[in-house]
Amino acid sequence: MKLPVEKNQTYTMSITDIGTNGEGIGRIDGYTVFVEGALPEEVIKVLIVKTKKHFGYGKLLEILEPSPHRVTPACLVAAKCGGCQLQHLSYEGQLAFKTKKVKDHLERIGGFSGISVGYAKGMEEPWRYRNKAQFPVGGKTGEPEIGFYAKRSHRIIDTPVCMLQNKINDQIVKIIRAFLAEYEIPLYDETIHRGLVRHILTRIGRRTGEIMVCLVVNGRKLPHCDVLVERLHEIEGMTSIVLNVNTAQTNVILGTEVHVLWGKETIRDYIGDVQFEISPLSFYQVNPLQTQVLYQTALDFAELEGNETVLDLYCGIGTISLFFAQKAKHVFGVEIVPEAIADAKRNAALNGMDNADFAVGAAEDVIPRLYEEKSITADVVVVDPPRKGCDSVLLDTIAAISPKKVVYVSCDSATLARDLAYLCPKGYTIEKVQVVDMFPHTVHVETVVLLSRETNPLTVEVRMEVETGEVKEHPTYKRIQEYVQEKYGFKVHTAYIAEVKRMVGLDMHKAPNAVDQRKHEYHPCPPEKVEAIKDALRHFGLIAE
Repeated sequence: MKLPVEKNQTYTMSITDIGTNGEGIGRIDGYTVFVEGALPEEVIKVLIVKTKKHFGYGKLLEILEPSPHRVTPACLVAAKCGGCQLQHLSYEGQLAFKTKKVKDHLERIGGFSGISVGYAKGMEEPWRYRNKAQFPVGGKTGEPEIGFYAKRSHRIIDTPVCMLQNKINDQIVKIIRAFLAEYEIPLYDETIHRGLVRHILTRIGRRTGEIMVCLVVNGRKLPHCDVLVERLHEIEGMTSIVLNVNTAQTNVILGTEVHVLWGKETIRDYIGDVQFEISPLSFYQVNPLQTQVLYQTALDFAELEGNETVLDLYCGIGTISLFFAQKAKHVFGVEIVPEAIADAKRNAALNGMDNADFAVGAAEDVIPRLYEEKSITADVVVVDPPRKGCDSVLLDTIAAISPKKVVYVSCDSATLARDLAYLCPKGYTIEKVQVVDMFPHTVHVETVVLLSRETNPLTVEVRMEVETGEVKEHPTYKRIQEYVQEKYGFKVHTAYIAEVKRMVGLDMHKAPNAVDQRKHEYHPCPPEKVEAIKDALRHFGLIAE
């Protein structure tokens, strides 16, 4: 079949929608084309750079008719840097996009219709909001490059000023940049695993003003560190200057070994009225103003009266647990990372909260065991999982515990929709959905959902769709292989399907006959097969269009 477009040819097209990654979407003679940087309501000139059977990709050459929501990015490197995707879209346009994104995922992936989604809660001042920065360091010795990675690469875009970071970071980076150049400190090259300074990490207490600077090094010492410490500790609010050792050949930024060069190992900050102690290794939300909005929304949804038991099943350092402990009778948090649980216990003591307890372990292991051994019960269950969403075993356990309410805090609306579709048929109803913009100028979005045991027509509607066969068939690996073979004319190995499912954050289940080591090593899935498998996953309703 001849495509209506040809690679390396120029076309004029209209943009009608925006994709989940912020790219413009339009059609040329019915053929879908994704164009980075284009916005809905625009007419553009585009160069086709890649074609597939059912869709292609274009490079924006010229905007013939601009969108009324197009604005000039505040950052000079916004088009190159991979940190922001939406600076060219007005902030009101961003909030509308994020609200629609969540609603679309609930409808297309979750199969829910008629759900009311609360318009995204945004910021009054959506700039300079981040309290944490991670700057990769590279370049030639004596000529450091410090900034952020370019889109879809590990090429550093030198960035003297970032409009999302606290202004103090501009001063910190300037001092470190001058120090590295002056003393010709070896800079890390990840391609050959040589050089010393890998990353600069900063944390800044929004309310306390306390500042932490952490240098991540491929070694155990930093030459002339006393000079750098002397220059940095003159910054008002400097509280902690530490060295993090990471000698592994990995993309993971931080190692586990931390040495204090000056001051303390931690800083303190608040979310609402709850105080937290934060180390270089602690997970702590990067936008404290919107974190308070997010957690307050979750707390409001729970409508605690003071006599409830709450389970927090991905508690981290206890941020949500302690927020809920202000109103609940007792909170029990579970987290798989031992260091995070140690932080959670310290934070509970720091706030004088004796009604919060914590346990180390995977929630899907700990909670079923406690349910079986001690018949643990809860009035409210809170989950704030990573992007991959909740394990199905955990969702089954939640249903077995049968709390009156489940409050689901999500950082990925696609896996949220998938998990809600799994949980609702077990007796839960979606009562409220609220979108919160935690990361202005990026495509990322947070969502809070309240699930209740109370019956409501929405639950009946979803069940009726299942009974009448309107929901897509269960996508076994065999069906995915058959779909790809029929549509694209080539075969895909089950290992490739598993690889792509992990890539897009779908839940994976270990087979009973799985082995720890394969007999044969498989090469990474080729790009054309990645796209074909993603198409199949979309066809079967596992990921968004």
